[in-house]
Amino acid sequence: MKFTVADLLDQLSTSETLPLVKLEKALGLAEEQEKQQLRIGIDALIRLDLLQETPDGLLRREVPELVTARLRCSSKGFCFALREDGGEDIYIRDHQLNHAWNGDRVLVRVTREGGRRRSPEGGVQCVLERNTTSLLAQVERQESRLVAVPLDDRLLTAIDLPDGDASHLEPAEPAVVDVRIDRFPVGQFPAQGHVARSLPVSGGEEADLDLLLTKHHLHERSAAPRATLRSPASERQDLTALVSLLPTGWNAAEAPGLPALSLEEREGGWRLWLHAPAVAERVGAGTSLDSWMRDQAEALCLGNRWLPLLTPALAKASQFRVGEEQEAVSVALELNAAGELEHYRFALSRIRPTAAVDAAALTALGERKPKARTVPAALKPLKDHLPLLEQLVALASLLRQRRLAAGSIDLDLPMPALERLGDLRVPSPDAALRGWLVELPAADPVGLLREAVLVAHRALGRHLAALGLPALFARNSAADPAEINEAAKAALALEIPLELSPEGNASAAELAAAFAATDRSRALQQQLRGSLGPVQLADEPGEHALAGEPEAFAPWCCPNLHYADLWNQQLLVTLLTEGKDRPSVRHKTSVDLASDSCHGAVDWPLFAPAVLAPFEQTRARGLAQRLNGRTRFLQEVQDDTLAMAQARHAEPLVGQTLPGVISGVQSYGFFVEVPPSMVEGLVHVSSLKDDWYEYRSRQNRLVGRKYRRTYMVGDAVEVEIQKVDALRHQIDLAVIQPDLPEMEEEHDDEDSQDAGGAFDDDGED
Repeated sequence: MKFTVADLLDQLSTSETLPLVKLEKALGLAEEQEKQQLRIGIDALIRLDLLQETPDGLLRREVPELVTARLRCSSKGFCFALREDGGEDIYIRDHQLNHAWNGDRVLVRVTREGGRRRSPEGGVQCVLERNTTSLLAQVERQESRLVAVPLDDRLLTAIDLPDGDASHLEPAEPAVVDVRIDRFPVGQFPAQGHVARSLPVSGGEEADLDLLLTKHHLHERSAAPRATLRSPASERQDLTALVSLLPTGWNAAEAPGLPALSLEEREGGWRLWLHAPAVAERVGAGTSLDSWMRDQAEALCLGNRWLPLLTPALAKASQFRVGEEQEAVSVALELNAAGELEHYRFALSRIRPTAAVDAAALTALGERKPKARTVPAALKPLKDHLPLLEQLVALASLLRQRRLAAGSIDLDLPMPALERLGDLRVPSPDAALRGWLVELPAADPVGLLREAVLVAHRALGRHLAALGLPALFARNSAADPAEINEAAKAALALEIPLELSPEGNASAAELAAAFAATDRSRALQQQLRGSLGPVQLADEPGEHALAGEPEAFAPWCCPNLHYADLWNQQLLVTLLTEGKDRPSVRHKTSVDLASDSCHGAVDWPLFAPAVLAPFEQTRARGLAQRLNGRTRFLQEVQDDTLAMAQARHAEPLVGQTLPGVISGVQSYGFFVEVPPSMVEGLVHVSSLKDDWYEYRSRQNRLVGRKYRRTYMVGDAVEVEIQKVDALRHQIDLAVIQPDLPEMEEEHDDEDSQDAGGAFDDDGED
């Protein structure tokens, strides 16, 4: 089917009817069978009271009690609907799933409100969009049925296969199969599918990449439509004489290019220039290419390979190259001596990058003596601009200090140094999805660029919010004190001194600083990481705690990385080229729409209605929510890429004993992180044969009843790697326990029947 229920509903309004013919055209339906499928969908939605059909066309009904959410299930059968509006997660019992699967986008009706310690409950009313159209599985015979059992144990189902797929029951080599879903479950009828192909389990790095792409349905990504690129505006500010430095980070083929930086001294501070690639001018808003990139949402890094957001022609046309003149979208950020943003002005510009700045150059700069006459080889391309580079490094450090003082969080949790991870080891220069930033050394070019990008995004956020334009704003609220207090409990249990507020709460920034000063910093920072809320796109401006911005934050500097940046750059370019700087041509006095000096001075429409209509209509159809969902999905793909690389690194180590650090403790055991891959495996409580262990939840530790041996977060232990399942990313470990004195008495009868166990503080298993 060419459309989903979500696609259908997105085309309809609650205030204006849409004729059926126009709906068919909007969905790209030409075949009679496709139109019949649309009719079936419309009839079903009318019965669910989601649509109303009139002689003039279709109208979407407002149903406030139905909420849009993404379904998340666990291998134990617990399912929650994660609301797209950011509200509390809704618990869905298995009989209320109505054949929805993990990852599906659904409409949920709340049937029971939540309490202080209980989540609200609800039931799935409609599946808006299926997340799983194909899956990796193993073929099994269950009585008379030939079925595919998904490798992903969050998919709580089996898929009926035709008898012709029985040849995959006993493959000659270890393999899994790619199963395509032919029919989702309906009523009492189970799901049906067929085996599309067999995939080797141990075929090397390329085969693993194929497994990951197949698992996440990215192996058959739709091709970009053919499109003729537009020519950028000819009237531009000439900045080619300005020294522009180009930080470098990624090395893989098709890696996105990064913005360039310039710096000028001014009275009382600096003028920091950021030059972003001019992508928006080359792509018309609402064109087929624009829509294709909107569906992709992000450039995806898979280690040594990228799935780019831009087409090759668009990437080549917009990417900066040293010594070549290129169009850019620039912003001049006027900063005072304390690094505070005072004013800003945007411009369509033309630049000529002077030199590239890589990690080797910044390292050599940091190690160079102040009065040295010789220039290291890594700095020779920059020898004429060393004072400028030193000023940029100092300014980036100042901006970082201001950001941290405003409550932003840097954590020392870099990617492990595995060759297979490639460009994944280099973080994005923007705030992306997570509610924290990777702490970067002074010699990192991405760290140099990051601070400028965050200030530039703050500037555009304030500008578009002040002018009331339909931007995509990124929001990140300060962490919930209750969540932070859970991380604080772990620190207090380790007797780490903390300063609490009068209400008894600790701030995330204070915890990060306290954890960094301990010998258990990594394990504690991982605990804190789970308490920090993600960055979300929204239609309305708001706080962005991660960037230290209290008002508005609109990303735009990386349009080759994120569609949200491209959207906001399109809006900015439209403002600079078509915005009305005076009420009418009869007025001689105009305002500068490119700078913050126009704030509060505009009391007339900036655009003709037809100019903003496409932006407003697309945004009103849930663009922010769709991009948030896509970004979360792509983050899961990258998490899987990391987990696969770590598991493959651990496979040859099965049977070996290695040092590790406890990264988490639960009632059923504890997790241990093993360097250098930082792979995390489970030591199950049943493998602890020396004692009967109780789980002390308030102290976040396991304690032996008889010998009082404890296992707690941050403890150094030695473990043996017993089993590695690379496909499921599961690592089984056994802890090597030092000898204990001989027992003076036997365990009681109950203890002797089970060599290991765990109780929580209330005595429940």
